[in-house]
Amino acid sequence: MEEAAKEVNSSATGNVKVDDVRNDLHKFECNRKDDCQSGVKENDKLFGVSRKHKELDDPKLDRIQGSILLPNSNLDVKGFYGLSEVNSIVSDNVIIQKKSTNGEKALTSNSPDAKPSKVTTTSTPKAKTNLSLSLNTSANADVEMLSPESPTCKNSLYNNLGESAHSCTVPQASSVRSCSSVESSPSGNRGVVNPEGINEKPEVITMETDDVDKQDSGISSLFPKSKAKEGPVDIQSKHDKKWLGTPIEMLRRMPQCGQPLPHLRASDSHKVLIRTDLLKEGEVPVPYPSKFRDAWDDITVKMPCSEKNLFPVENEDGSVVQSRWELIRSALENGCKSSLDIRDAILSYNTAHAKRWDFTALNVLCTDGLEHSEVQYLFDVILPEMVKLALSAPKICTQPIPLLKQNMNQSLTMSQEQIACLLANAFFCTFPRRNSRKSEYSNYPEINFYRLFEGSSPRKIEKLKTLLCYFRRVTTSKPTGLVTFTRQSLNSFSKWESSATQLTRLHITYEGTIEDQGYGMLQVDFANRMVGGGVTGLGLVQEEIRFLINPELIVSRLFTEALDHNECLIITGTEQYSKYSGYAESYKWKDNHKDETPRDEWQRRCTEIVALDALKYRHFMEQFHPDKITRELNKAYCGFVRHGVNSQYLSAIATGNWGCGAFGGDTRLKALLQIMAAAEAGRDVAYFTFGDAELMRDVHDLHTFLTDRHITVGTLYGLLKQYFNVVCKNSHSQRPDVSLYGFIYEQISSDPLPEPSPGPSSSSHLHL
Repeated sequence: MEEAAKEVNSSATGNVKVDDVRNDLHKFECNRKDDCQSGVKENDKLFGVSRKHKELDDPKLDRIQGSILLPNSNLDVKGFYGLSEVNSIVSDNVIIQKKSTNGEKALTSNSPDAKPSKVTTTSTPKAKTNLSLSLNTSANADVEMLSPESPTCKNSLYNNLGESAHSCTVPQASSVRSCSSVESSPSGNRGVVNPEGINEKPEVITMETDDVDKQDSGISSLFPKSKAKEGPVDIQSKHDKKWLGTPIEMLRRMPQCGQPLPHLRASDSHKVLIRTDLLKEGEVPVPYPSKFRDAWDDITVKMPCSEKNLFPVENEDGSVVQSRWELIRSALENGCKSSLDIRDAILSYNTAHAKRWDFTALNVLCTDGLEHSEVQYLFDVILPEMVKLALSAPKICTQPIPLLKQNMNQSLTMSQEQIACLLANAFFCTFPRRNSRKSEYSNYPEINFYRLFEGSSPRKIEKLKTLLCYFRRVTTSKPTGLVTFTRQSLNSFSKWESSATQLTRLHITYEGTIEDQGYGMLQVDFANRMVGGGVTGLGLVQEEIRFLINPELIVSRLFTEALDHNECLIITGTEQYSKYSGYAESYKWKDNHKDETPRDEWQRRCTEIVALDALKYRHFMEQFHPDKITRELNKAYCGFVRHGVNSQYLSAIATGNWGCGAFGGDTRLKALLQIMAAAEAGRDVAYFTFGDAELMRDVHDLHTFLTDRHITVGTLYGLLKQYFNVVCKNSHSQRPDVSLYGFIYEQISSDPLPEPSPGPSSSSHLHL
């Protein structure tokens, strides 16, 4: 094979004819019972795992090792006000822990197949940047927005902007084919991947797309002026490919694949808070009904402007009550000229929490986080408009907002303006009964922003910048779209062991992000059962970041009860308002973002996000228990399935290492479970490994191995149970003695190949 590969390389330079290469390559074709498939296979890996069991010297398979491709190079670590921080990165598949001596960090993967590696960081002086609150609301040319899981955090190079490029790969079987190494871009304002090949030890660069000297981490940072040049087309080995499987351009996206929507109408299972008959493109939706309809019960949100929202006041005559809404109006209309004024206003109608609530983060933002002119603009323009927006609740949010309780199948559609009004009230902490975990809303997420103002963590400062960018946008120009929130609860699931469903197509890459390259797909939010997780607190990983850059997601915390095992939350139509860089401690708000995602007939952005909460494991081995596997399959299936909709109208799923960070999930198991659930739901998968090239290759190789042999979801489920009974139960260590994928390879290779069976299973369902 090495000689054939050399001949292919020499033919690329013109030294060997193509016909000669083809003839030589045929000498190395496999003598298999079935014909070689057209897809590329990694012979070295399959050679070891496809041998019959009786031929092995050792009955146990060697563990398949994998590692995050992260070179030992110096990261540019800036200070709190710098352009990019990489003090500590905690991804959903990698945890980097700080060391106190020489800046060295140990990187470990949550998979037994992965090897640890190290990354060394060096500190540089702090850089103070201009944090300008620009009065200019016009949209500039967009730069690429990097995700916390962006490969620039690990082992890939990005350009600011670029043009599509393709690279070829040296085949590893008998066929030669050209493959694209660049994600498709929906429009001209999306960044693309550097088409250059990656060296064995690629340089790790700062997680910014702008020129370092021109960076601005304030509320109106600069845009790049030039595009990156297209790199040369080169021949790479499969080991260096940036993506594998089906080209992402071939996967279905919205709105192209969607079926026409019916006319938007309210029903018992779908509450609509606007006049549907007056809904027009580019116009602010009209609230319905025209006058405020009060409600104070256990099935709707208790609104701050309700007449029944009373506040105890102690007078000379004794204790009496008065309208809390009047106190709110009086406190906020007096005006706020400093962070202390905001504190005093909020505490005036939250007196029970005056000794506990801390506004340090808000004060640090105003004194150190922003320039003087920015602070002046904040208090002279943005905050007064936010006050007007919050106090307009009786005119904008006129209909009682239903609570999306457990075991309900209910949808709620409201306007972006109504959401902005509710979030402004959340900022000023006006929602009653929502400040204590012992209240009637104890099983709901927090909605008031008081935790966002606590402490002096740089995370809070960057969160506040991100949210103030949103409030500046919606108070400067009223948004005109709608957003739908759907709680989906399933009472029956497929009998996984008897499923005859074949696996669907897979695109897998270690570059790109769910929100960028997964545009138009069903995008997975690696959620907490309390949706939004720690978005109003210290949390700043995948879910929290998505809720910050798409702040309309945050309003779901107002009315969504904690998710049960058979439930998910689907949000359609939210808009992205901010660009960012980094992850966790390195997170930085970067710039305003102009969302160009098209709208559907209901005037919703074609951005569909599903919140799925994974199980949290105390011990690594417990996740392989059949009960745990079934739960995760059911949870993923609940989020992916759309009953009554033909699969041709369903977009692909954009997902990644779900539940593999602090929740302790195994990346290879979780990838396989999501692929199985997606197949059962009739959807293709775009999988983002967030920098883990070894995981990309492992998952792709297994997927190819399974699809070539027509392995069904039911067969895979049986193998997972067998793995637990044979390997996990008999293991005397904290990790399995045999890797999951190695076990699957061995079991399938030692059995006769099954006959092909039809697609998505319509088999019997198991009722809960």
